Amino acid sequence: MPPHEETKVRSGNGDPIDSDILRPVHHPPGPSRIGAKLAIGVVLMAIILTAAFLYVHHQRAVHEADLAAQANQDSTTAPTVDVVPVTPSASVIPLTLPGDTTGWYQSTIYARVNGYIQKWFSDIGDRVHKGQVLAVIETPDLDAQLESAKSELAVAGSQVQVIQANVDFAKSTYDRWSQSPKGVVSEQETTEKKAEYDSGLAQLKAAQSKVDADQSNVDQLQALEAYKQVTAPYDGVITARDIDIGDLVTAGSTSNTTPLYRIAQSDVIRVFVDVPQNASGGIADGLTAVASTGDDAVRRFTGKVARSSRAIDPVSRTMRVEVDVPNPDLLLLPGTYLSVTFDLRQKPLLEVPASALIFRAAGPQVAVVDSDGTVNFHNVTIAHDEGQSVEVGTGLSPGDKVALNISNQISDGDHVQAKDISQPPTTASADH
Repeated sequence: MPPHEETKVRSGNGDPIDSDILRPVHHPPGPSRIGAKLAIGVVLMAIILTAAFLYVHHQRAVHEADLAAQANQDSTTAPTVDVVPVTPSASVIPLTLPGDTTGWYQSTIYARVNGYIQKWFSDIGDRVHKGQVLAVIETPDLDAQLESAKSELAVAGSQVQVIQANVDFAKSTYDRWSQSPKGVVSEQETTEKKAEYDSGLAQLKAAQSKVDADQSNVDQLQALEAYKQVTAPYDGVITARDIDIGDLVTAGSTSNTTPLYRIAQSDVIRVFVDVPQNASGGIADGLTAVASTGDDAVRRFTGKVARSSRAIDPVSRTMRVEVDVPNPDLLLLPGTYLSVTFDLRQKPLLEVPASALIFRAAGPQVAVVDSDGTVNFHNVTIAHDEGQSVEVGTGLSPGDKVALNISNQISDGDHVQAKDISQPPTTASADH
């Protein structure tokens, strides 16, 4: 049979049989082989878990050893604290307080006579001069009284002339009778002529007094006539006009009378400031003060302390101070709210940052770090609290260095590593 020919297996009847039928059949492994594989897997898993446990235990031991070494190092190394030197405070400190302005003069003008407004000439905002006529008051009642007084004065003058003539006649008669020879006239007639003359003198004196009284009345009414013209009492600016033509006005300045004008002289402005008691000792006459407005276009005006009340108000505990500010251009208006800054001179104190203070039961303290790193806590007194810094009255000396934000675990006498931060750190360059 040739080698390439496939051997055909035939059946009993001579038909060929498929070789696949004659191939061997593979059966699955038995239970004994599966158990062996599971056992091997369990052993491998146990080995892996044991190795992981040993690795974790080793890492933990190494970490605990590092912590112990670090703790040992920390216990033997002094802590680092930031320190700054004590510096003297400024000898001049600014004090800013609110102030109110008023004109150098401020006056309310009332009518001195009864009548009604005939005409007015000045309105609000007008600059006027002393003696300038602001308005005219029509006074018919006053005019009638003046004419009546003048008439009475004329009558009284006429009476004086009549009595004067009678007195002159009585005097000449008395002179003739008194100079007549004795026996021509009797003593009684001479005495009667003397009495008539004396009576005439008395009447003349009374009539003259009546003339003087009437003249005074006329003078008074004429003086009131001058007040028909309302004039400015000084150079200034009209700040209010409360009248119009035809308004009835009444003489006087009571609560029931209406003012005519309000005027203010503001070439120099008075600024009143209430200074707290603790700063009143630094305010003296002649001290320079700078007043500034609070508007968008902040303007500053320099003046000087002119006077003070030299007394503390028992309610507000403040002292009233007047600052006079030149105002030639009238830019500063009466009634303006200002901020007034005084430069108060004081004895220089020592200044420390607020973060250096420690508040304990014994009072405020600071931690002073010596040159060898020893910490000493000093009791101090606070003279002025400026917010971020504090002026210390007692407890420190120039050249001391104080610790900032010191830990409460540091006690008196402990050693620290001082890190001076008085100079600001330099900015890193762009190459780093």
